[in-house]
Amino acid sequence: MNRAQRTFFRNLLERQREELRQHIDSEFGALREVEPVSDALDLASREEQRLWQLRLLERDKRLLDKIDDALERLARGDYGWCEESGEPIGLRRLLLRPTATLCLEAKQRQELKERHQRPA
Repeated sequence: MNRAQRTFFRNLLERQREELRQHIDSEFGALREVEPVSDALDLASREEQRLWQLRLLERDKRLLDKIDDALERLARGDYGWCEESGEPIGLRRLLLRPTATLCLEAKQRQELKERHQRPA
């Protein structure tokens, strides 16, 4: 990966990180706002919605961690290389998933293995 490509991916990852942080902050702000509810069904519905939002925020937080890891790999010079095989991940894959740590072949093997290990 040349210098221009590293700069491009650093900027892309930093932009995604900032957008994600803003989204997480706004969602947490919305969760903090509590409106009084007198109906038990409304309360249950609101709690279910809050749990759903928290699950989505957990997912966003994991993505934020992956972005931070990718930026760390970029700083170390490991970004764009498959953790399993040591082969280049490929620009097309990185453009689609900038946090990728496995090349396409290694990811396919991993998914196939996971599919076979699932309990029926």
